[in-house]
Amino acid sequence: MKNTKFIFVTGGVLSSLGKGLAAASISAILESRGLNVTNQKLDPYINVDPGTMSPFQHGEVFVTDDGAETDLDLGHYERFCSTRMGKSNNLTTGQVYFSVINKERRGDYLGKTVQVIPHITNEIKDFIRKTAEGFDVSIVEIGGTVGDIESLPFLEAIRQFRNEAGRQNAIFIHLTWVPFIKAAGEVKTKPTQHSVKALREIGIQPDILLCRTENFLSDDIKGKIALFCNVEVNCVFTAKDVGCIYEVPLVFHREGLDAKIIELLNMWTGQPKLADWERVVERFSSPARDVRIGIVGKYVNLTDSYKSLNEALMHAGIDNDCRVTLKFIDAEKIEKDGAAAWLSEVDGVLVPGGFGNRGIEGMILAVRYARENKIPYFGICLGMQMAVVEYARSVCGLAGANSSEFNAETKYPVIDLLPGQREIQDKGASMRLGAWPCTVAKDSIAFAAYGREQISERHRHRYEFNNDFKKALTDCGLRITGVSPDGTLAEIVEIPDHSWFLGCQFHPEFKSRPTCPHPLFAGFIRAALQKR
Repeated sequence: MKNTKFIFVTGGVLSSLGKGLAAASISAILESRGLNVTNQKLDPYINVDPGTMSPFQHGEVFVTDDGAETDLDLGHYERFCSTRMGKSNNLTTGQVYFSVINKERRGDYLGKTVQVIPHITNEIKDFIRKTAEGFDVSIVEIGGTVGDIESLPFLEAIRQFRNEAGRQNAIFIHLTWVPFIKAAGEVKTKPTQHSVKALREIGIQPDILLCRTENFLSDDIKGKIALFCNVEVNCVFTAKDVGCIYEVPLVFHREGLDAKIIELLNMWTGQPKLADWERVVERFSSPARDVRIGIVGKYVNLTDSYKSLNEALMHAGIDNDCRVTLKFIDAEKIEKDGAAAWLSEVDGVLVPGGFGNRGIEGMILAVRYARENKIPYFGICLGMQMAVVEYARSVCGLAGANSSEFNAETKYPVIDLLPGQREIQDKGASMRLGAWPCTVAKDSIAFAAYGREQISERHRHRYEFNNDFKKALTDCGLRITGVSPDGTLAEIVEIPDHSWFLGCQFHPEFKSRPTCPHPLFAGFIRAALQKR
């Protein structure tokens, strides 16, 4: 059995410091050294998964090939590392307690009193070990911040884990904040000191400190942090703010982080090969052109709600050597002001996924504006459904056509509940989820992008194109260019007499990578550039 090394990433002071990006970047530079790396996110919330949570509460729900609804940090992991994430890569407090309670009900504990220690912590450690099987390195990110009561069982579990695994097999990396006070012109180390103090109080001494700050820390500041935090000065690293998140692995490498990790874990590796990351950053930093994309959605006030989407558009920009400027537009504003008021200056229109009827009519107006003005249009999941509704109403003459999700009484439910969903009562993990195959028509926009007939994409939806209206819609010119292998489910729709108009029921953004942009996004941005 392979002797897997473990890296535990914690964070302190405040949220949104970038633990997920830090963990993902570490996996990128270690993989570039030839190591087989995986990631795991331990989330302290009691929800079993984020699938039933509002995007405003938790941001994007990332979907894996095996159908897990997970934390958005798993998207970071996949974009920075070649390992595909799955159900075991995101562990929540809800999952831990669910598993322990089921074992107690079965009598697995032989009448013992079930307690946080050892039963909950043992369950966490078992999950960590299981996920790491077969990998050289497992990077485990603990959600929340040090001091949160919800995170304590996870922190206690990794404290125990380190003692059991040994110092050369497990290390602690703590991400903290070093603010620059502009009025005083000073860098302040006290938040980091307090964060490390809180961590040490629960029995964890960090081996490495990642200090999030605006500029590279001086040797004096690093020395001060090392002195008060009881770490070696060469174990204090700057996690500098960057203009492009894909520069983080390069910054970490230049700081010597990967070399120190290898040293502490007593590993031998090759030299890192970071040319692909350097190329990505160079093309992002010095694009030849610009393009402006209007994103018409319902969660636009929190950009993390569309994290993978935003990144996929950035990847497509890198592929087309252009800067992609995103204009987030609340669909309700289009309902109020009309589409032209918000979309007249964009080069492409994208309507992303979502649930609920808020802003639906605004999305339909956006679709119509893009269709009638020959502006490249990309509809994803709900965006595809609204494209079908708009076409049914405006082109096919099916007045009042709608999705049965929003109007159960509509005469023309061109989008309807999947047959397998009709009897489902539970909301969690009950949608059509994960990777499903699709057959693409050869003479189509989709085929021109993919270059092949058979594809696989990730889904997250309950409603689908209603085949009862297939003939009516296709007779009026709508093309169904992607279907499930048995031909029963419409996966891609297109309008032929248009510059670029495509809707897909799946979520292609989940499979886009900075070094391998998704072909649909690359094609969409290419069409938008031609529109300019």
